[in-house]
Amino acid sequence: MFVFSRTDLPAEPVFPADLEKLGYFITEEDQIRKISAPKEEFQFKINRNARWNEMQREAMNTCIRNIVLSRLRSLGLITLRLPLTARPTDAHVPILISKNLSTASRVIVVFGEPIQDLGIWAYRTLSSDGIEVGSAVQFARAVLDQKDTALVLANTGQLVWHCGSGQAMTLTSWHCVPRKSAVDPPLVMTRRNKIPGNGDWQEHIQYVFEEILAARGRLVRADAKIGVVGLDDGGLGVIRYLGSNWEAWRPYISAICLTSPFHRIGVDFGDKDGKDSKDPSSFVSFVSSRCRGHILSEQDLGLPVPAPEHHGCNCYSSGEPLITECVMPKAWEDMLKWLDTTFEDPEYCEANLMFREFSGNMGGDAMERVAELEQDDDVASEQ
Repeated sequence: MFVFSRTDLPAEPVFPADLEKLGYFITEEDQIRKISAPKEEFQFKINRNARWNEMQREAMNTCIRNIVLSRLRSLGLITLRLPLTARPTDAHVPILISKNLSTASRVIVVFGEPIQDLGIWAYRTLSSDGIEVGSAVQFARAVLDQKDTALVLANTGQLVWHCGSGQAMTLTSWHCVPRKSAVDPPLVMTRRNKIPGNGDWQEHIQYVFEEILAARGRLVRADAKIGVVGLDDGGLGVIRYLGSNWEAWRPYISAICLTSPFHRIGVDFGDKDGKDSKDPSSFVSFVSSRCRGHILSEQDLGLPVPAPEHHGCNCYSSGEPLITECVMPKAWEDMLKWLDTTFEDPEYCEANLMFREFSGNMGGDAMERVAELEQDDDVASEQ
């Protein structure tokens, strides 16, 4: 029988959260590359032991987060702690808001993916295509350049409070909190790691709506119109919340944009019997005319495409064929144009796209899809 003491266990790997010490630099094109091989991107697998790879990646992601947050703050975004009563040492989740939130007539609020850090769209895009491309920096700059528009970047990902470091983090970062050895199990979560009012991404979405966006005349201008952007599960949470509270929010929501929408009409909101679609004041009617989804597709960006599920809204190609987290970096400019259109024209009503398949003679027996613009006359006449 072999008995090992703690000193026999492999030490926890330690990597500095310093880009240069990790062996990387930022190119003139704003990409992250190896110092030793300037054409090579970040190398995740550096050891046969997964713990080494994970800890190195977390150190790299920490560097990236610091860079992104610094750039977002340089654009004028400031940190707001939730819950609003939290002191710096209390459990809280940070969000970013623009300084003009209380005075702007338009507000764009973004609910990101629950697996991502604040201000990050996709680490893989950020590393390969550029820091500002894979993060919210380009997006934030474009939003704040618009006339009288404020920005709120919610934080559906960093909802675990780490008492030792005094900061909120994602589950991915939680598993990379230093342990006694490289083979020790992850830290066990307790009630102390829960953030009041923001225990999960659905609670966080509700908190942002009810404590930030509903604070009219105080945190938000009384007559401000709100454009909502929801990414993956963040969008699902938005649909579920607004679907349950539509009467309170109907006068204020201008439009909704979703990436890779997960919701299904009749399951996540209304219209189980088809009656809501005939009511122009219903959430179902709003989604059909003032909501868009951008989904995975090999088609060119912005082309209408059929969705695999019945989302109750038109869906368009993101220009990204494979990875859902890469949809936002590809589609955000198209999304902002749509939000601007709806802000400019409160009566705008998007026609419903109907897809039909038929056999054609061009190129053999290939099937061609044709989108027809049709609009429910009853709804259109009311809007």
